[in-house]
Order: sequence, then structure tokens, then C-alpha cells
Amino acid sequence: MDYTIRVLRKCKEYGFKVYMDPHQDIWSRFCGGSGAPYWTLPACGMNPRHFNATQAAILHNEYPLAHEPDPASVPAMMWSTNYGRLATQTLFTLFFAGRDFAPKCIIDGQNIQDYLQSHYIEAYGKLADRIRDAGDLLDDCIIGWDSMNEPSEGFVGYPDLAALPDHQTSTLKKGPTPSPLQSLRLGMGQPQTVESWSFTTFGPRRDGYVTIDPKGLTIWMDPQTEPDGVHPRYGWTRDPGWRLGEDIWALHEVWDIETGYMMRPDYFKYLPIPMEDSEGPTEVSFISDYWRPHWQAWARRIRQSHPEAIHFVAPPVFAPPPPLDETDLGGRCCYSTHYYDGLTLVTRHWNWFNADALGLLRGKYRSNVQALKVGEAAIRRSLQAQLGMLKEDAVILGSYPTMVGEIGIPYDMDGRRAYGWTDNGKHRGDYSRQQRALDASLNATDGPNTLSYTLWTYCPDNVHTWGDGWNMEDLSLWSADDLRPRGHDVYPGNLADKSSALLLQQHRAAAARSRSTFRGMMTGGASQLSLATVPIVAALLNDDTHRPEIKSSTHWENMYDFLTDGARAVKAFSRPYPTAVVGTAVNLEFDINKAEFKLTVRVRADDAPIVSRPATPASTSSSAESAGKAVVPPTEVFLPLVHYAADRAVGVLLAQDEDALDPSAPRSSHEREATFRSASSETLGSTGRATPLAQALAADVTVSDGRWELDGTTLRWWYAVPQPGEPEQEHTLRVVRRGGRIWTKEEREREGVWEKMCGEGPGGGGCCIM
Repeated sequence: MDYTIRVLRKCKEYGFKVYMDPHQDIWSRFCGGSGAPYWTLPACGMNPRHFNATQAAILHNEYPLAHEPDPASVPAMMWSTNYGRLATQTLFTLFFAGRDFAPKCIIDGQNIQDYLQSHYIEAYGKLADRIRDAGDLLDDCIIGWDSMNEPSEGFVGYPDLAALPDHQTSTLKKGPTPSPLQSLRLGMGQPQTVESWSFTTFGPRRDGYVTIDPKGLTIWMDPQTEPDGVHPRYGWTRDPGWRLGEDIWALHEVWDIETGYMMRPDYFKYLPIPMEDSEGPTEVSFISDYWRPHWQAWARRIRQSHPEAIHFVAPPVFAPPPPLDETDLGGRCCYSTHYYDGLTLVTRHWNWFNADALGLLRGKYRSNVQALKVGEAAIRRSLQAQLGMLKEDAVILGSYPTMVGEIGIPYDMDGRRAYGWTDNGKHRGDYSRQQRALDASLNATDGPNTLSYTLWTYCPDNVHTWGDGWNMEDLSLWSADDLRPRGHDVYPGNLADKSSALLLQQHRAAAARSRSTFRGMMTGGASQLSLATVPIVAALLNDDTHRPEIKSSTHWENMYDFLTDGARAVKAFSRPYPTAVVGTAVNLEFDINKAEFKLTVRVRADDAPIVSRPATPASTSSSAESAGKAVVPPTEVFLPLVHYAADRAVGVLLAQDEDALDPSAPRSSHEREATFRSASSETLGSTGRATPLAQALAADVTVSDGRWELDGTTLRWWYAVPQPGEPEQEHTLRVVRRGGRIWTKEEREREGVWEKMCGEGPGGGGCCIM
């Protein structure tokens, strides 16, 4: 919590607004993901050391076999198949619906559902208290809270435990894929022959069968670990009716362990007690019956610590939210859906066709063929339509905005060709395919959707070998391994090699003295582990040579060099966008190949300011303000340097001879340092004088109404607001780069013959294909 507060203060220092997302995937790193602490697994009666052997979870560090691990060989997105495996399905069922479906699971006098949820909510409540008590973060920095990242239904609502689901949903079929019944048997150590699936360009396909033999190992905790029903470390008391060593669903007579027979295949489909007005069994609704009550309890606790918090509402992926009472929302709400281009994410390839996955899930088509989209234009339209469908879900909550909480693409596409791992290194540094894929996804948030979004992800320790350092995921916008080669090594060139070598050296030196320390930490009563107390990590944290501080900007030629160094597909993710709008943004377009940005706003009389505001020197006179007139603020648009930089600001990276550059561009390191500093800090002064940062842009601006000014990378645009009784108006803004899009030497060197003949920019023929 102390560390989190330090990070938040650093975010505040740089002007970030933050919303807190209690992040989890697959419940916990001990069952293949990240999130919940270890103690939650033994609390649920589970022994995670046998997860991999029973395929209750696929663990990256034990893949494919615990005694012969080869973590680098784990297939892409294999981790997500854990949502359809026993450990995670059981854990989420207990967390959200334990009272109804596991009434015998009582710990410290509480049902496991209440035990887990109360600890979860109060843990984050304590964090919210600490942030509140810091005194300088709420609302100034932290604007809101999500309740849980991508919650899962577990078994809740499952129609038939003896069969795999008929259609592809959020549970990915890949590799050995047991049915729930087979998972239950495997969890008790019984061998099973299960279907094996692969994910092809055309989706999941069954490719055979494989036998899994746990050799008698079971995921259920040995009764001897809790003498007299009390855990020796954590101290909880388990009810005698909850027998350890036995599958809890067999304990509730869902299936029979001895025969393997499924007695109640639809156990999780219906509420245990039908609703009063129901003539028969009542089908469960996970969102309404279980997710909503948890969210309401969470919101009440967070509101105690952060009264003005915006609640970011995030039900399971692709599931519409339920109606929520306005007394819970408090007028402070944002729908926070997630979206990924699934085909690109799983296949690690930008395909010439795609499918409307959300439309299929929502029953928009009668057959899969109808959902097929062929060609990049059709794919881009489809992605935008899917985001529009998700945006419409927000109406269920009320008149609230939508934030796409996660969106992004994998960078290790096509056998990691961009890392130089194919074709003798021919494509090293070529992120053109990633740029097309990411531009298509972010274009989907544009258009009439005009959605806000947060990109997944930025990892400062990303390296080509291990990606983001989690399940071989590689979605980071930046990587140390993509820093440009330079004559002096200010930053470690290959973090993977250097950090692993350093770890090995530290490990060998400290192994003998650390064994007893680790043993004492792990067997003691309370946990004493922290980054500072682990010998190897402490050595890394105290080693100044591992990650030397960069104290001079002379490492980079200019701001363009700095902002693009190590960034991947930067022109796709660094895009122009409105940061503040008078009225409503109704359409937003950005053509990455032309550096052309268009914004349409709709303004009504209601959008007029209702209070007096200080005037900007360029917008009004002191007499207007003294007269008490309300000053209409400007719409503000961010124009990124990577798209609108002037030639001199791109410098030697530009795809033309250095002699053709602006002769006033600084050449010496001293001159570069001075320009870098002034361009980083100066803005347009009160007299309207253009400072170096403003001069760094080459933006041509056209507006349909009003006037504009450029202040650094911020474009301010003033226009008329209708008077009461007047009809609404629409105004448009268009920004292009003088001289066309920026072409760097790096881009030109990687450009193929076909692109040179038919591409944009110098030398491009501008041809089209009929």
C-alpha cells in the first residue's frame, strides 16, 4: 500500500488521472494467472501443487510437465483455457455463489462465499482508507474504482456438466480440453481420455484425443494439514461437515467419486430454491443473482473512503451490465467494458479476414458464415460496429459514458518476425503489421463511437524473449529490446540477458546464506516476505549498475527521437484526440497514412457555461470578465508529435538528406540538450509568441466555425454556443500535417518494393487495386 501511494503521487506529479482496477486473471498466479493471494486456495480446500498434474490448471512455470518444465514453449493464450478448468471454475463459483451451491463449505462460521468476499472487499477498503489518509490523492489523482477485472461465472449457469459447451465463448478450447465431469474425475486423481483442440486460422478445431493420468494425485487438501479442523498457519476453523480430501461437488452430491457418475448435470443451472412466483425451477442469472450483489457491497465500502468516486462498472467480458440502482451509482458511473480482436490475439497474425465475434455471441447471425468479414475495410467496419454494440450497453445503467478498460494487440506476431527471429533477421524492427492491427482496433473506438479507452499494456521490463513477463503475453507498447542501437550503452541493450545473468550471479553468491532465511520466512507464523527482504531481489534493487539513471537528454537527438525510442507501432497508439469538448463529440476520424484528423462536435444551448470563468489572454478582454459574462471555454485537442512534428523536430531520423533539413536545427549535443529542455517545458506565452515546442509542429488546421490557437501540442478551438431557443449546431475541425505524413529512415528502409510503388509519400505511385 505504501508503494501504491508512492506510485500514485508520481502519477499526480505528471498530471495523470487514475482509476483503480483490482486486477485478476484466472483468480491467482497459483492457478495460472494473477490476482488473489495463496491463502485463498487452501481456504477453499485446494492443494495447488497438484493442479498441473490433474490439469485443474495449466501453470506456465510447470509447462508442459512439472518435472520437465519448458515455459518458453507454452502456446499463445493457453493461460486463458484455465477459465474452463476445474480450479478456476470452482474458485469463482465459491466466491460468487457459495451460499447457494456449496452450503456445506463453512469456515470460521461463515459460508466460503461470505468469507472470501468480505476479505476481498475489506482488503481494498483498507487500501482506499490509506489513499484517503494520504490527503492529496482522492479526486486530484484517483477519480474512481473498478470492482474486479474480468470476473468469471465459474460453473454458475452451466447447462450440462457432462459435456463441453456447444459454442465458443470466453472459454477458449485449446490443447487438452476436459469436460467439467472429466475435470472433476481428474481432480480426484482418476485418468481420463479427453478431447484435444487446436486454434486454427478458421477458429477452434478438435484434432484428436489425449489421455491424462494424474497417477492418483488429487487437488483436494489432505485432512492432516488441518489438525482438529484448524489451519496451523492461517488459523481458520473449518466446519466438520466440510471434509478435506474430498471433492466439494461430490460432497454436495453433484457426482459420485467411486463410480464417476454425474448425478446432477444441471446442478448449477437452477437456483436451489425456486422464486416464489415460479411454477418450476428458476434458471440462474449470474449477472443479476450474484455479480450485482457483490458489486453493490463493493461500491458501498469504497464510497465510505472515497465519497466522490466514479464507479467503473465491469461485468464479465461481453456481458451487458444489469440495471443498477441510482442510489448505488450516485450519479458517478462509467461503463468499463473490455475488447480485443480475438482472432489476432489468439493466432498472433493480422489476417485478411475476421469475424463479428460479439455479434455471434449476441445472436445477431443465424450461422457463422454470416459473421465472416473479408478484407481490411470490412474488418475495420466490423470492429467499429462491435464497439458500438458495447457502447449501447451503457444505456442499461443510465446516461453514463463508456470507457474501454482494455484494448490492444500482441507484438510477437508471425513467429516474432519483428524481433528478427525469422528470415535471417530481415524484418527486425518492422512493426507494420502490428501497426495495422492496432490502428484497426483503435479506429473501432473512433467514428460515431468516440469512445475513451485504456491500452493494454505498458511494461517497462518487457523483453523479446519473455514478453511482458506473464504467461508469454507480449502486448507492451514499449520494450527495452527495441531501443535504437547507439554508440554508448546508457540503457541496458538486452534486459533479458543482462537481468537473467545478474540474477544467476546473485543467486550463486547468495544461495547458501539465503536457504535458511527463506526456510524461516516460509515456515513462520506471519509472512515476512517483501521485495526488500528477499536476498536476490534486494541485491538487484541496490545495484546501481543494473539500471543506471539517465541524467542527460543528450542520449536522444530530439523529442521525436525520445518519444519513439523503444516504442512499438507508436503511430497507431499515439493518436490525436479531444481532451475536453464543449458540447458532444459525435464523430472522430484519424487516417494514420495521411496524418489527417477530423472531429465533429454537436453543441446545444445547454452547453453554455453557467458560471464565470477566467479568460485566456487571447480569447477575451478584461472588460468582458469584469462585466461578469460567462466565458465559453475552448474544446481542446491533443496533437501528437509523432504525427505532426515539423521536419526539423524529426531531425536526422527523417527520410531525407540531412542537408535538406532546416539549417537552424541544432547539431551539437549542447544545442540538442537546450532545444530538448525548452521543447519539454515551454508553451505559448501570454503574448502569443510561438516557443520551440509550438514550432516543433507542422499542423494545418481548418475549422467550420470559430477560431483556434496552437499551444504546444494542444490545439484550442473556440466556437459559438447556441442561445436558448436556438437549434443545436455542428462544427467540424480538420488537421493535417504540412508536407504529408512523416516518413522516417527506419520506415523507408523497411518498406517493400510494392509499398514503394503504390504507397503514400515520396516515391509512392499512389496506385489502387481494382
